[in-house]
Amino acid sequence: MAISRQIFGEHVDMVYFCYMISENLKYLRKRDKISQQDLSDKLDIPRTTLGDYERGKTEPSINTIINLAQIFNVKIDALLKEDLSHMDLEVIRNKELRVLAISVDQDNNGNIELVDTKAQAGYLQSFSDPEYIRELPKIHFPDIPEGTYRGFKIAGDSMLPVEPGSVVICSYVESLDYLKEGRTYIIVSQDEGLVYKRVQKLGNRLILHSDNALYPPYEIPFQEVAEAWEFYALLSFNDSQSSADNQVDAKLDAIQRKLNQLDSQIQTMGKA
Repeated sequence: MAISRQIFGEHVDMVYFCYMISENLKYLRKRDKISQQDLSDKLDIPRTTLGDYERGKTEPSINTIINLAQIFNVKIDALLKEDLSHMDLEVIRNKELRVLAISVDQDNNGNIELVDTKAQAGYLQSFSDPEYIRELPKIHFPDIPEGTYRGFKIAGDSMLPVEPGSVVICSYVESLDYLKEGRTYIIVSQDEGLVYKRVQKLGNRLILHSDNALYPPYEIPFQEVAEAWEFYALLSFNDSQSSADNQVDAKLDAIQRKLNQLDSQIQTMGKA
């Protein structure tokens, strides 16, 4: 059809046109949770015809293109020539930390992606890739202040009473200058991975402290920090009494460890 090959005076390659229509239709239907039957009813066309559009076998008429743009509230030009699956991706850049990839919903509100324990290795390789971020599961948190947030599932017991399996909701820190002494953060680096620690700044490096006394603090240079996320909220799946008991156990273990070290030192001095 000549009219579909030249929309608004701009030439559109037939193969590319059919491909973009098919990909965008599948994406838009999935995004808006519309079945093929419902959409074909709205367009007043057979369902089989819509299926042919989505398989790239048939070219829609100009009236169908206009109706599709109206139904999904997108521009005709974008429907024909852009990959609309990228509409829900956004990249935040800042002058200090790396590029931050986030995803947004259809109202352009930022999603809260969840980084599970099993996904942490992949996150370290792909945290700046919008396509990877879009595929992460999403958390909906009510009445959250404006900002960019991400959820991280905690592994290990270095930050008791925050127990393994808990999820910390954190807000993105655009500059290491904004880190606050004594606050807890998710720090992302290639060497250390994803760690949840209490932060102290010392010169051009961070000292990362665990709340569990069994774990000694360690330092990381500023230049190795890829992302920093400040604690906002905790989603815990254990009752408070269990958490309190674990905290007491951790403190008792730390005391016993120190007593053992002291006894060892005394015995060494006695042999000298």
